[in-house]
Amino acid sequence: MASHRKSRSTGTRVAGIRTPALATAALTSVALLSQTANAAPSDDRPSLEEVEKKVDDLYRQAGSATEKYNAAKEKTSKQRKKVDTLLDDVAKRTQKLNDARTELGSFASAQYRTGASVPETATLLLADSPQDYFDQNQLMNRLTGRQKTAVDDYVTQQSETMKKRQEATEGLDTLTDSQNDLKTAKSTVQKKLATARELLSELTAEEKARLAAIEKKKQDEAARKAAELAKQQAAAEAERKRQEQAAQQQGSGSSSGSSESSPPGTSNGTQAQKALAFAQAQIGKPYVWGATGPGSYDCSGLTQAAWKAAGVTLPRTTYDQVNAGTTVSVSQAQPGDLVFFYDDISHVGLYVGDGKMVHAPKPGAYVREESIFYDGESSIYSVVRPA
Repeated sequence: MASHRKSRSTGTRVAGIRTPALATAALTSVALLSQTANAAPSDDRPSLEEVEKKVDDLYRQAGSATEKYNAAKEKTSKQRKKVDTLLDDVAKRTQKLNDARTELGSFASAQYRTGASVPETATLLLADSPQDYFDQNQLMNRLTGRQKTAVDDYVTQQSETMKKRQEATEGLDTLTDSQNDLKTAKSTVQKKLATARELLSELTAEEKARLAAIEKKKQDEAARKAAELAKQQAAAEAERKRQEQAAQQQGSGSSSGSSESSPPGTSNGTQAQKALAFAQAQIGKPYVWGATGPGSYDCSGLTQAAWKAAGVTLPRTTYDQVNAGTTVSVSQAQPGDLVFFYDDISHVGLYVGDGKMVHAPKPGAYVREESIFYDGESSIYSVVRPA
């Protein structure tokens, strides 16, 4: 007799237990999801080259924000001095106004004592606009010479005081705006630097070593470029001297020949030497954004201090320093010249010669001497001779 029982699915045994086919599929899916989840972090992690580029970009953005901070700080300082002067002026004028009011008050008291029916000077003191009061009541026609002088003085002092108070109010508003800009720039710098530090902290020891190797390769290339520039400049100088000597020998006039063929800026040689000597003496001091010395510097703080030591006043920021002199080509750069970088003009160094400069590079670094091609030839914006 045939059995009517249905045959059971063979299924799959897992650890000695028979499991249904559906459960097997579920377990397979779980395993695949687990593998995918484990693989995801490594797939999403940026490459070392991407980290390097991101960090470099962050430092550049921090440098740009630093110059904005420097500009806002300078503006805030100037505005604060202006407001202090205005408030001091308001205080002095208020005192003069009070003196004039006191004198007019004495006239009002005299009117009461003499039995005058209308104490016009007292009414004047309560008027919102003394000038309107004069126009409407023709008070001036009924005052003595001394009273007229007192009234004129009162009107003048009130007008000037109101004007200065308005200027002080507007000045305080501008000061508040400057302080807000300063806070925003400071916050931006801090955030950029914090992000850069976080990215670097996540690197393994092996990745940090590879990153250092990449940086070393960049420095070697920059040094090679600097050596090329040094050769070009030496050749140009030798040719200049040769032409000068030839002109002298031909009797063309040493003074005119020398004047035309001399490289621009030779008259500032002593000042440039002083500026350069100062900058080189700062080598080894830390970069601190917003710093102007003497213990630490940011890039524009260093160049400003260097040329100040030479008796030349430069503006505080790179944006203004780039306009504080004569622009020359890279091939004509001379010791003491300012070398600016990037399209946003957010970095500057002091040219040493032979394709090198002294500069305060970035947070975590120190004032040092290195190739002007440290970030590639295309990063150079311009060269400016301050004096």
